[in-house]
Amino acid sequence: MTATMASGFSRTIVLASRSPRRAELLAAAGIPFEVLAADIDETPRAGEAPDAYVERLAIEKARAVLALRPGAVVLGADTTVTIDGLILGKPESAREATGMLQRLSGRVHDVFTGVALASAGGVHSAVDRTRVWFEPMTDEDISWYVASGEPVDRAGAYAIQGLASRFIARIEGSYTNVVGLPVALVSSILSQRKPLRLSP
Repeated sequence: MTATMASGFSRTIVLASRSPRRAELLAAAGIPFEVLAADIDETPRAGEAPDAYVERLAIEKARAVLALRPGAVVLGADTTVTIDGLILGKPESAREATGMLQRLSGRVHDVFTGVALASAGGVHSAVDRTRVWFEPMTDEDISWYVASGEPVDRAGAYAIQGLASRFIARIEGSYTNVVGLPVALVSSILSQRKPLRLSP
């Protein structure tokens, strides 16, 4: 998939993700890209903080694809939801999705996305954080939402841009970060408008 040219960045990047949400966000922002997904172990390390976790995975994804496409500019990204010190990944069952939603109901949680841009010159990485407030959900609300199938393949078992939008009271930070890719941050990295550390 290749999008139209982005203002200030004309080179096509390689998106190291098979997420359709990330592809849609890049296309909507006019950032030219193609897709080559990375397969890596996404298991959190013992005691790993959520921001460190998503940044590490973003870097690993970008480097894995760069090894396959030397000379390319590769974008890696990873998103997770965290609450009560727990990292909520993608639910593997309806029961697990129900448990996640019960924990999020009526409370505030954080969404972290790590992004990494890898090229022959090194890897630039950063992390974005958005706070999300959930309305209280009844057991019927949760059952209905889980039955819709939308929680599948979604960090934290919900999609803010979908049916779950009715349960989101407010957010503080980037909306696209919650969808799966903080587009403004990615644009900043691509244009090098924002100083970022060079990851080892």
